[in-house]
Amino acid sequence: MNTPQAGIFALGDAAHGFFEFSLRAGTDAVAAATALVSVREPRSTVGGANRVIGFRPSLWRRLSPGNIPDDVHDFEQPVIGAAGYSMPATQTDIWVWFSAASYDVVFDMGREAVAAMTPFATLEREQSGWSYRHNRDLTGFEDGTENPKLDEAPEIVAIADGRPGAGGSVLLFQTWVHDNDAFDKLPVQRQEDIIGRTKPDSIEFEGARMPADSHVSRTKVYVDGDERDIFRRNVPYGTVSNHGTLFIGFSADQWRMHRMLEQMAGIGGPRDALTFFTTALTGAYYFIPSVQMLRQFSATA
Repeated sequence: MNTPQAGIFALGDAAHGFFEFSLRAGTDAVAAATALVSVREPRSTVGGANRVIGFRPSLWRRLSPGNIPDDVHDFEQPVIGAAGYSMPATQTDIWVWFSAASYDVVFDMGREAVAAMTPFATLEREQSGWSYRHNRDLTGFEDGTENPKLDEAPEIVAIADGRPGAGGSVLLFQTWVHDNDAFDKLPVQRQEDIIGRTKPDSIEFEGARMPADSHVSRTKVYVDGDERDIFRRNVPYGTVSNHGTLFIGFSADQWRMHRMLEQMAGIGGPRDALTFFTTALTGAYYFIPSVQMLRQFSATA
C-alpha cells in the first residue's frame, strides 16, 4: 500500500517555505531528484519540519514511467474566462514545501534544498507563508472552512490503490496578490456577499441568500449534484505593502481543480466576485508522489 507524503496533512504549522525550480538544459533529472530527496527534515520530537516534494507531471512521467494517471498534465496554458479574464500558467519542474512551528527551521531547510539543487536547476520562485489570526486569510475571513475532516482527507488527496500513481496526489499551486485596500473599504455586508459567508463566525449563506458570483459558489465543484472536495492548505504570504494568499490544493483528480479555476474565471457562469480584488500571479500543477515512490530517489535506499 502506497501512502501520501505526511506533510500534506500537517495542520497547525505556523511557518512555511515554498520553492519552485526549473531544471537546466541537459541536466540529469534523476540526479536532481536524488539530490533533493536526500535533503532530510530534522528528526526531532518537538523541533522538526515537514517536507512535501512535487514534480511537473510530464517530468515525473519521465522519471517514473507508469506511476502517474494518464490524464494528469502540466499547467500548459492560461485559464481564459469571461471578457478576456485570465489566470497565468507559470509551470516549473520541481516544487518543495517545508513547514514547521518556527521559521528558523524552514529557513535552514530551504537553504539546504537550494544548495542541493544549485548544480541542477534555477530557483524560479520562493515564497514564505505564515499563519494569520489562527485560520484567517488576509481579507479577514476564515480560510479552509470547506475542507474535509482530517480523517477523511486521505481519500480526497490520495490516488486509490490499483491506479497508476497510487498514494500520490495532484497539487494546484498559485500565488494570489490581494488589493486589500479596495476590499477593506467595502461595507462588511458587501464583503460577505463576495465571499459567501459571514465574516465574524464564517457561517455559509444558504439558498437564495447565496450570491451566484460569490467565491463559495464559484469554487464548489459538483458532479450529478454531489460536491467534489479539494483538500486546501492555503496560507498568507508577503509584506504589509505586497501580500496575498498561496493557494495549495490537493486532489486525487486533477480535473476537479481545473474545473474550479474555469468556474472562477467565469466559464459556465458568472466570474468569481473575489477575483476583482485579487489577482493570480502564478499557476502550476505538480504531481506529489507517494512516500514509497520517492524512495526510489533516496541516496540511502
